[in-house]
Amino acid sequence: MTKTGIIGATGYAGAELVRILSGHPDVKLTAITSRQYAGMKYDSIYSSMAGVVTLACEEFNMDSFCDKVDIIFIALPHKIPMEIVPGLIKRGKKVIDLSADFRFKDVLRYEKYYQPHTAKELLKEAVYGLCEIYFDEIKNASLIGNPGCYPTSVLLPLVPLLKENFIDINTIIADSKSGVSGAGRSLSLTAHFCEANESFKAYKVAGHRHCPEMEEILSAKAKKPVTITFVPHLVPMTRGMLTTTYVNLLKKTDSKEIRNCISSFYARHPFVRICPENQVPDTMHVRGTNYCDIGFKIDERNNRLIIISAIDNLVKGAAGQAVQNMNIMLGIDETRGLNNIPFAV
Repeated sequence: MTKTGIIGATGYAGAELVRILSGHPDVKLTAITSRQYAGMKYDSIYSSMAGVVTLACEEFNMDSFCDKVDIIFIALPHKIPMEIVPGLIKRGKKVIDLSADFRFKDVLRYEKYYQPHTAKELLKEAVYGLCEIYFDEIKNASLIGNPGCYPTSVLLPLVPLLKENFIDINTIIADSKSGVSGAGRSLSLTAHFCEANESFKAYKVAGHRHCPEMEEILSAKAKKPVTITFVPHLVPMTRGMLTTTYVNLLKKTDSKEIRNCISSFYARHPFVRICPENQVPDTMHVRGTNYCDIGFKIDERNNRLIIISAIDNLVKGAAGQAVQNMNIMLGIDETRGLNNIPFAV
């Protein structure tokens, strides 16, 4: 049985990894780290894990950690992973990094929006882990840059339409709403209950770090530069993400053609669900799951396509997609450990 470990197991994405991996039938969670909670048993940090996860958190030590695991998840803020990933790769470990450090091929683009990259030699071999788009590359990868939650919700609906030349790539506007868990578990004023409750606001307008990540992937697929307008919003709910993308059509197109394009592209990918006609995605219907639901409507007056997608930002937007990447890397069914049935209410 494959042994897995999590570096940074006590943040929200880390906790979601612990939850999923603990119920995975083909792997065993053998090591978890936390600087803040080192020495403490995991179920004393998250009481929901009582009787399920009794592992103790440990300080990260490269050699002792690598002795216990085969495949490693890193759920730490950007900048820290690039410092430790080279050592993990040299020791022959497979690594799935949930930060932005290995999502970019263009190091200058990364450095413009984050900071100087200290492991840029690994960017060429790292694979962007958007599972349904880069499935074949992920199969043979040793290092995965797990996508951000916003890019997952924007790219999955757009890529099939872009590849089949349905949309005007110069007119993409993405409007996204995220639950507060997307801000992470660390204390911050914007995520404080009194600041987030009864509040609905845009933030980092035309300046969010996920925008260049989306543009790099769209440009690669279009084989020419693509820029988009992206506006994220914070919604007073714990988890979930809804994205509405507006894009002009290149020609008069009916709903059947759009549906056939997206449906055929994702026919072999069970975690992308296309909503029936006249039904739109709802974050409630994907909560706690690895699904991405996609719906659309053609605004015929303006020859514009309106695409709506919904994901759970902590699952398909982070930990669930990371486990899906692991499954693909291990050559097992990509749904293993991820077949949660959505809540009805």
